[in-house]
Amino acid sequence: MKTARFLHVGALALGFVAATMQGVRAETAQLRIAQQFGIAYLPLIVASERGLIEDEAKALGITPPKIEWLRLSGAASMNEALISGGLDFATAGITPMILTWDKTRTTAKIIGVAALGSMANILTTNNPNIKTLADFTEKDRIALPSVKVGFQPIVLQMAADKAFGKFDKLDELTVSMPHPDATAQILSGRSEITAHFTSPPFSQQQLASGKVHQVLNSYDVLGGPHTFNVVYATTKFVNDNPKTIQAFVRGLDRANDWIKANPKEATALYIKAENSKLAPDFVESIIRDKNINFTTIPEGAQKFADFEAKVGLIKQAPASWRDLFWSGLGEKPGS
Repeated sequence: MKTARFLHVGALALGFVAATMQGVRAETAQLRIAQQFGIAYLPLIVASERGLIEDEAKALGITPPKIEWLRLSGAASMNEALISGGLDFATAGITPMILTWDKTRTTAKIIGVAALGSMANILTTNNPNIKTLADFTEKDRIALPSVKVGFQPIVLQMAADKAFGKFDKLDELTVSMPHPDATAQILSGRSEITAHFTSPPFSQQQLASGKVHQVLNSYDVLGGPHTFNVVYATTKFVNDNPKTIQAFVRGLDRANDWIKANPKEATALYIKAENSKLAPDFVESIIRDKNINFTTIPEGAQKFADFEAKVGLIKQAPASWRDLFWSGLGEKPGS
C-alpha cells in the first residue's frame, strides 16, 4: 500500500512537472510577420536587420522564435492569411484593422499588437483652382488605394463630414489606384486624376516636384497626430504567447529609439531592404520629418473607431481605445 501510494504521489509530481514544462513550451517556436512597402514599415525593417526581437526574447528568458518576414500587399490578403493560420502578425492601416476587429469579434477576434508610428497623409492636387474640399467638381477624380475602405478613404470621409455634414459627399469622385501609379498620373498632368490622397514617400515626392500642392493634411482632420499603420494578430495567438508579444513590442520600441538616434543609418537600411531608387538625402529628410513619429503607442485610435461606428462601418465603437489592442499597450499613454 505504501509503495502504491508513493507511486501515485510520484506520478502526480511528474504530471505537475510535465504540465509546467508544457506551459513553458507554449511560446511559439516561429513567428511569421507580414509587412507591406514604404517608410511606415521602417521599424520592422530595423528590428529585422538588427535582430532586436530575438534579443528581447532572450532577455525575457525564452528561446528566440525563428522569424519569417513576408511581403504581402493589401489588408484583404493579410487578413485571409492571418485567420487561416498561415500568418502570426499582419500589418495594415489602423482604420481597416478596426473594421477587421469588429467583424471578427465572435470568430478570430483580431486585436492590435502595436502601432507602427504616427504619420501624416496628404491630399494633393495638380488643379490650381482647388484650395479646399469645397472646390472639387464633378470633373475631378481623387486617387487612393481602395475606394470607401482603407485608411485614406475613411480619413477623406471624416474630412467631408466636417466640411459638409455629409461624410460620403466626395465618394463618387474617388478612384482606386496604387500609390505609385497615381503619383505618375498626377505628375504627368495628362490624366483624369487631379488629386491623390497618399502617404510618405509619395506625398513628399509630389510636393517636391512643384507640380502639385496640398489640399489637406490628415493631422488637421484628426486634430493632431494619429497612428497610420499597426501590427495585429488573433487574440488566441496573443494569449498563447505573452512573452513573445512582449519581446516583439520591446524590439519595436528599441527600433524606434534607434531610428531617431541614427536617421542616416536607418536610411541606409531602408534603401537596402526596399531596393529603393530614392536619393538617400531625400529618404533621410522624410525620416526626420516632424510629422512622422515612429512609436508603438496608438494615437487617435478612439477617434477613428467612433467615426466608423457613427457612419455604420462597424456595429459598435469600443468603450476605450485599449479594447482594440493587446493589454500591455494599455499601460502606455495612447488615445
